[in-house]
Amino acid sequence: MCFAPLRAPAQEAPRDAQFDCNSNPHAFITTFIDEKSIDPQPSRVEANSVNAFRPIHGAHISAFGFPVYVVLGYDRDDALFQHGAGKEIATPLYGVVVNAPAESVRARVRQANSDATVHPVVPLVLTAIVCGG
Repeated sequence: MCFAPLRAPAQEAPRDAQFDCNSNPHAFITTFIDEKSIDPQPSRVEANSVNAFRPIHGAHISAFGFPVYVVLGYDRDDALFQHGAGKEIATPLYGVVVNAPAESVRARVRQANSDATVHPVVPLVLTAIVCGG
């Protein structure tokens, strides 16, 4: 009997290293688009112009061990991003929203010595991990 080795799809690679906050929104989002792990069109554009990109069905994206709900990004003069109806954020921003409580995420981000900031989105459910903004 022959068994094939088990491999995780490329989309399951953790994104922890990308949260050194030395990248930029264009490079961050383009990586996901090139891997075909997110839809290249934002599913939502906030009033402050932050674009939210949903993972493609079947893509398993994680950050710091938590499943990614949505990928975020915006840079004022970049055609990759759409503008919102309100005042744009002043500085470039990129990150993800994960399915996990903020305290758990904060602990993992600290443990990884990441420069990213952690913000609760929906208490006990969704948390943003962000560089910039």
